[in-house]
Amino acid sequence: MRYISNNEKIKNFLLLIIGAIIYGIGASCFVGPANIAPGGAVGIALMLNYLTNLPVGALTLTINVPLLILAWRYLSHRFAVKTTISCIVCSVILDYLITPNFPVYNGSRLLGSLYGGILIGIGMALIFIAGCSTGGTDIAGYLLQKKRPDVSIGRALLILDGIILTFSIFVFHDVDAGLFGMASLYAETKVIDAILYGYDAGTQVSIITKEPEIITQHIIDDLERSATIINGKGGYSDKELSIVICVVRRSEFSTLKSIVRESDDKAFVIVTEATEVLGLGFKNIAELN
Repeated sequence: MRYISNNEKIKNFLLLIIGAIIYGIGASCFVGPANIAPGGAVGIALMLNYLTNLPVGALTLTINVPLLILAWRYLSHRFAVKTTISCIVCSVILDYLITPNFPVYNGSRLLGSLYGGILIGIGMALIFIAGCSTGGTDIAGYLLQKKRPDVSIGRALLILDGIILTFSIFVFHDVDAGLFGMASLYAETKVIDAILYGYDAGTQVSIITKEPEIITQHIIDDLERSATIINGKGGYSDKELSIVICVVRRSEFSTLKSIVRESDDKAFVIVTEATEVLGLGFKNIAELN
């Protein structure tokens, strides 16, 4: 496992706190008052809050509990622990800091959905950079992909969030709830994409390095992914070198950069946004026409 310094731990924790605050403002001050459920566990929690008036943070954490147990059993213990910490932090900040102290936006419903989606997206991006996850449909998507490797995470999340948006129409007795929810979800995903790179499209990273085995082993251990090592030769130096090629998702890219920096700070890294990724863990190549 990659050693994480105390400074990096502090930085990641601060990013988690800041991300949770921004995430909570978007959910509690903009999306919630507009009766919008933009997918994810927080979307389900907002619908339950509308029906029961129970705290949104506590409901979000409760919804995540069975998913976290499944993540512990079927995904990885490290992922489950980090996601649990993230969920607890987000829930506590939402219920005890944001909801009691921040004013709600009661203006245009469209603006509320867009600004809420943007803030939630920024918050989630910072949480992803910290190496954590907000749980909810993220866990459900990974679990589905574990069971059905041919189903991409992007498609799984689209299906799950679509179901939540459809239910919101009946819970709020308002077709606009689903439509504004779609607008909010679109803004959220676009902001995340802009900050962290594409979602299931993926990011291809080519690493020219003298430490291919170390970097590849960290990719396997820390990201639970694999990589391809290609032998090459420098055109100017005429020295033997290796190229490590890896494709990761948005929530993994920050960790990959840290792996490269700590393994070989003289590595040459080329990052390319892959508009389509085919194969195990992404889109099934059999789906091609």
